Amino acid sequence: MTNFKIDGIDVQAKEDETILNVARRLSMYIPTMCYLEKTTPSASCRLCVVEVKGLDGAILSCQTKPTEGIEVVLNSDNLQNNRENIMRLYDVNHPLECGVCDKSGACDLQNKTLELNVDKQLFSAKDQSRKIEQWGLINYDHNLCIMCEKCTHTCNEIIGDDALDLRFGGYNSSIVPKNADYLDCTFCGECIAVCPVGALISSDFQYTSNAWELQKIPSTCAHCSAGCALEYEVKQTSSIENKADIYRVGNNYEYNTLCGAGRFAYDFDNKNTTKDLDEFSNAIDSFKKADTIEFDSIISNEEAYILQALKEKLGVKLVNKDAYAYQSFLRAYQSASGKLLYSGDLENIKNSDQVIVIGSRIATDNPAVRYHLTMAVKRNKANIIYFHPIEDKLMQNVVSDFIKYEAGSEEGVVALLAKVLIDENIVTNKTVKDFLSNLDEGNLSAQSNVGEEELALLAKKQLRAKVSTLIIGQDILGHRNANNIAKLVALIEKYTIYNVVIVPSKTNTLGVSLICDLDEKAKGYTVGYNIKADYTLSALGDGDLDMPALNQQEGTLTSLDKRVTPLNVAVPFGGFTLNDIANALGLYAKNTINYTVNLGEINGFKAISFDDLENFYSDLGEDIRGYVLNNITLDETSFELEDVEELPSFDGSVVYACEPVLEFNQFTHKSHQLKNQDVLLVGSAQFALASKINDGDKVKFEIDGTEYERIFKLDSELKGTIALNHTFDKENDASLYRFSQVKINKSEV
Repeated sequence: MTNFKIDGIDVQAKEDETILNVARRLSMYIPTMCYLEKTTPSASCRLCVVEVKGLDGAILSCQTKPTEGIEVVLNSDNLQNNRENIMRLYDVNHPLECGVCDKSGACDLQNKTLELNVDKQLFSAKDQSRKIEQWGLINYDHNLCIMCEKCTHTCNEIIGDDALDLRFGGYNSSIVPKNADYLDCTFCGECIAVCPVGALISSDFQYTSNAWELQKIPSTCAHCSAGCALEYEVKQTSSIENKADIYRVGNNYEYNTLCGAGRFAYDFDNKNTTKDLDEFSNAIDSFKKADTIEFDSIISNEEAYILQALKEKLGVKLVNKDAYAYQSFLRAYQSASGKLLYSGDLENIKNSDQVIVIGSRIATDNPAVRYHLTMAVKRNKANIIYFHPIEDKLMQNVVSDFIKYEAGSEEGVVALLAKVLIDENIVTNKTVKDFLSNLDEGNLSAQSNVGEEELALLAKKQLRAKVSTLIIGQDILGHRNANNIAKLVALIEKYTIYNVVIVPSKTNTLGVSLICDLDEKAKGYTVGYNIKADYTLSALGDGDLDMPALNQQEGTLTSLDKRVTPLNVAVPFGGFTLNDIANALGLYAKNTINYTVNLGEINGFKAISFDDLENFYSDLGEDIRGYVLNNITLDETSFELEDVEELPSFDGSVVYACEPVLEFNQFTHKSHQLKNQDVLLVGSAQFALASKINDGDKVKFEIDGTEYERIFKLDSELKGTIALNHTFDKENDASLYRFSQVKINKSEV
């Protein structure tokens, strides 16, 4: 700790803290314009200057660490004069377009101009003619840009796209696409969020509303399992009909980050909002005669609780395929780990200096994980070892070592990892010791195509690591020997320094797997919830009875961070809810959220009512949303490890079920900003040659009884004979192994 003074008050700084960090931690105000907590300081605005007694001039508090005994002055006449002149320079470069600017009312430049009492202009500059750049979902106005560099730092240090750059030219400096004529990025829109003025703006939102007309409703993103915090910005469009629309999405950009789906795919609400009493009666009758209730994991914890209660009351089967696979994996993991849940989270990933990712195309499966991997590399120079049969261009800026294995060989690869990472000398369990000592490394290496020299290099790097994380993806959850892999993963966690993160495949897969007693298969007459069945309840608006989407509900979700986070109603829903059906069938709760406190009776949840859940980030960036599940220590159980099976061979045309950037599922695809994205089969020239197809051909193939019709698109950056099959337009069975051998047929045009 470093002892020093700020404005005469004795303070202490931790090892890596700057003067600005210390001041913020102690609620001492220093103005900034370019500073972001989550990136390195850009030091471009100079507003954060402070004085140190005994030193001439001012210093930048954002990047200066204090030394022992100094006395810092935050405010003086000289500092005030400097800050006023800085704001005048900003303002002279900035056209007075507040009447039409989308940032007006929520603009740092407006706020700082007022705060620093800049009421007259002492400078002048010649007006410049600069056109507005249209970059698809994002527009850039050179005229409004103050060159704070927040966007470039965020794109490089957090997202990993590194798609924005500065073009230096004095007064004509601007932000430009990096090494390209157009913006080539994942369109997360985080540059929009961090922009303090109106230079970067959503092209869809531009000129549609004033900031002060919008109500901010805090909630949780419902597209993937990361559970990112967001705010729906809503405008009332009809007070008589209680109608409102979401105009855009915001986030606390200082501390958390959204992907493009979270930012742009907000309008997945069910537009059908009337109460059809006849259809409601049909729904009740369907439940009464049902043999099975089958549902998708894009629902709240409370809805999952209701479905479990209906299973018990009606004596029906309860089926959720992807949550069943996750639940089975988790139970096998528990048998070897002795813990209810895996140990790792996103914060672990960010703080790691070595990360292994296996079984996931992680950049599109879960962008939040990708962002935390990027931060690990930028902050800690972390080694990212990425195991997968297919290289991923989006990960090239962060991956240290790409290790390619053969499709289907995940069990062998994880067994090899266990052998390399676990020190057998500390293992006392005979089952584990025998498994590791009897492992035929040479055979597994040959079959999986993972070289022994690659594993040796990994082991060597591990010796230098202090914080390590192992990320397990959806490919492994669907593997035919997933349960054996789960036990091996648990042993790596138990006997090494690795924290494990088992990425849930859908929005609330983890929550459902903990709440519900699931059956493997449906039988007889089936009622489906967001699943096509004999009778279908659907928040997509395509079923027999309409249900509210997750932006129309109060409730909670359980994220991959094992955090139970609140949902709030952004758009009203006037139809029936699952709770209405439950009440008609003999359960009773006034509102769905009355069940939130009951979750505390289940694995790891806490008996906290919905209205008592917090939903914000602290001033220091601590996530105060909801609560983290208790990672309960389980009663000791015995477990067996199976010998690794002969690894399967995937020959001929092989397709891999995955989504493109910004797409996750049918709800994401409903968004008016994303719905025009093509559903494709994307492959290499080698795949096209092997499958006897050409770029632009319409093709057909079948996977596990589901027929797919796709346009084939040639991608020069893909290699090998595995093509990427988009599935976001269908009810995607996330429990299936994602690699499939298929027969490709051309469709008739």
